[in-house]
Amino acid sequence: MNQHSSAATMNAHVQPRASAFASLDNASLGWFHIRSILVAGAGFFGDAYDIFVIGMALPMIYRVYYPPTNPAKGTTFAAPLYPAFPHIDALLKASTSWGNLVGQLSFGYLGDKLGRKKVYGVEIIIMMVAILGSTLACSTVRGMGVLTMLGLWRFVLGIGIGGDYPMSATITSEFAQVRYRGMMIAAVFGMQGIGILVGGLVTMIALACFKGLIESDPLYLDYVWRIMLGFGIIPCVATVYFRLTMPETPRFQVDVEDDVEAAKRDIEMITAVNAGMHQPDAITEISGPKSNAPRTRVAASNFKEFFSIGKNARVLFGTAYCWFALDIAWYGLSLNTARVLTLINFDGAGGTQYYAFWRKAVGNIIIACMGTVPGYWICVALIERVGRKPIQYFGFGIITVILAILAGAWNQILVKGPDGIFTGKSQAIFLTLYAIAQLFFNCGPNTTTFVIPAEVFPTRFRARAHGISAAAGKVGAIIGVQAVGPYFESNPRIVLAVFAVVMATGGLATSLVPETKGLSLEEINDETVVDPYNSAVNHSQQHAEGKEEIQRQI
Repeated sequence: MNQHSSAATMNAHVQPRASAFASLDNASLGWFHIRSILVAGAGFFGDAYDIFVIGMALPMIYRVYYPPTNPAKGTTFAAPLYPAFPHIDALLKASTSWGNLVGQLSFGYLGDKLGRKKVYGVEIIIMMVAILGSTLACSTVRGMGVLTMLGLWRFVLGIGIGGDYPMSATITSEFAQVRYRGMMIAAVFGMQGIGILVGGLVTMIALACFKGLIESDPLYLDYVWRIMLGFGIIPCVATVYFRLTMPETPRFQVDVEDDVEAAKRDIEMITAVNAGMHQPDAITEISGPKSNAPRTRVAASNFKEFFSIGKNARVLFGTAYCWFALDIAWYGLSLNTARVLTLINFDGAGGTQYYAFWRKAVGNIIIACMGTVPGYWICVALIERVGRKPIQYFGFGIITVILAILAGAWNQILVKGPDGIFTGKSQAIFLTLYAIAQLFFNCGPNTTTFVIPAEVFPTRFRARAHGISAAAGKVGAIIGVQAVGPYFESNPRIVLAVFAVVMATGGLATSLVPETKGLSLEEINDETVVDPYNSAVNHSQQHAEGKEEIQRQI
């Protein structure tokens, strides 16, 4: 068969596949979609809260469990008394990323193997158990210390958080309409910004509640850090029921399970919920007798065979490397904000223990409000207008330039006054540049690297490929936090220069990923990858007719 006739044959089968899901792709934004965003977004709110609140909690833990002789001073757990401190601190911060790596790979695989519905919600249960364990972490009389126990529970927490990435992204993508899909996935991810902001607010509230006690005895900080970590269970409790009762996505039912009838019922249920009916009532009204007709599950289609094709491998490498490059700098900076707070005079130096931790919490809120939170939601507003790739290109480019400026002009920007504190002008310049960088991290590759992998791969590999891309990002996060981050204090210019180079390579790798704006998932799959399954099998004529029946009845 020549190339022209082969393309014509594939197009003949793509059209029925695209039209089968037209009721999903062209639907108005309804209550079911909004609820899906809230359910998935609440999880990401908790994910970000749990990941980043540890940066504010660890100094309190060090102060409680490694107290100084003088109660007014800070912890003794620091260099030079503990030369390995920077690396221990980095490992504790990265323990969640190690768990993320495991969770993203395992849940991505299971999401494609067992289905989205059977897996979704399990990650939240893992998170709930791990949050309780982290909150109650303590030193044993003999053996395990509090930091070891905390690190282990944070690793388990990371598995749950990691599982949330491929599952929430895939489910949101497969339920979304074409014109809102990028916005919906970005909105789910944008809840991370709210989680980071709330982390600072919860810290401030907990400190205020114990102000008098902490000023008389800093060991009361032991209550504060436990409240901070424990708060993360609230969004998990709020969302676990809705995740466990989320229906299977019609695309998975048709493209993997070959269950057209179940897909039809779920599409009708979604339509009914969007029209105002409660989901349990809609399920009861629409459920019908199940057919005993044999079905052929296609999930066993060879993953290695698909990605052994050069075009497909390039797309997966592009999504994975862009996320890897991003997270080296994003996590390397975000989990080491102590240095940044010192530079802008929000480290609380010279004050009481209460004052020091209060100032750090305020500093984190300022950074979140100036760049982090706005960046996420500006991206939500622009992603369907501008497209994914332009936002990612521009974000990588701006971040590269800012990090290069900071690396090259570090000593010129940061000048200390006669009192040994950085001048107001120095603080203003640095904070402005840092806030702009945070803005374009989030209105840029931090969001788009999450969105694109949820769109560019076939249904039967979507969760797994997204999990691989996200796991590559967490490898970058581990490198940024553990291999590079400990040297930020002593060699900031070198660290920032490394981050700038890595960001530039991320911008170059963006050329490997396709633009998905305005295309259905079926059109994206046809245009951006080579699918041997579609070319050789094409779901049989009877299967195609069944999917057309969905459209006719809806």
